[in-house]
Amino acid sequence: MTVEQISQNKSCGGWHKQYTHRSAVLDCDMRFAIYLPPCTSAGEKVPVLYWLSGLTCTDENFMQKAGAQRVAAELGIAIVAPDTSPRGEDVADDEGYDLGKGAGFYLNATEEPWARHYRMYDYIVDELPKLIESNFPVTAVRSVAGHSMGGHGALTIALKNQALYKSVSAFSPITNPTQCPWGKKAFSAYLGTDKSTWNEYDTCYLMRNSDTMLPTMVDQGGADDFLEEQLKPEALTAAAEVHGHEINVRIHEGYDHSYYFIASFIEEHLRFHAEHLAS
Repeated sequence: MTVEQISQNKSCGGWHKQYTHRSAVLDCDMRFAIYLPPCTSAGEKVPVLYWLSGLTCTDENFMQKAGAQRVAAELGIAIVAPDTSPRGEDVADDEGYDLGKGAGFYLNATEEPWARHYRMYDYIVDELPKLIESNFPVTAVRSVAGHSMGGHGALTIALKNQALYKSVSAFSPITNPTQCPWGKKAFSAYLGTDKSTWNEYDTCYLMRNSDTMLPTMVDQGGADDFLEEQLKPEALTAAAEVHGHEINVRIHEGYDHSYYFIASFIEEHLRFHAEHLAS
């Protein structure tokens, strides 16, 4: 599994770098970004926070807008930001922003024309971590976080793979995709009409049916335009109560869905993850 570096920028004493590689799982070339804190230059291996971005995003949005490097440098955490979907001329796409390229939804598609390339779940859980751990000064200790569609991805992946992660957090996650327009459109296309298969990628369903839960932190903007129709944080809170899961869901009045919101609270998320990555 080889990687090709395409850019690098020094940041807060460490390095932000972009790479491309051929993904066997997705059957296309993929790009990801990694931030390596200063201590890795001296040979130290560090844990990894995987960041999953939202609809229409790439690996660049979080790394350029969230301002996470300063705190990651202090805490000694690497951050890996993959793309949100497969890319390429032969990869299926849709005219809408909420399906196709930029909208992989971190699942394994089973329906045509999506099934060949759209296997973001396997890519994030298995292929990408193996690639990162074999090419960079990092350990196998990891946590996962994300925003919007990426928050959905982070929460579902953590719930389904609790042995692989120390903690999970999300900003403005799509918590109940089987019950919102974004999720219904994507799941119908990627997974087909058998709605029983949709539940495997619905945080609320998974949480209601899990008697264990990783340390979890969720932040939601109270002025988010997508709050009631698409995100449904109250459904997440209700699902957590079924087994008494202690998840920290915070509503921040006045904040919207943008990276201004993420940048305001990313330090708290990084410190939350650092505590559990060190345990």
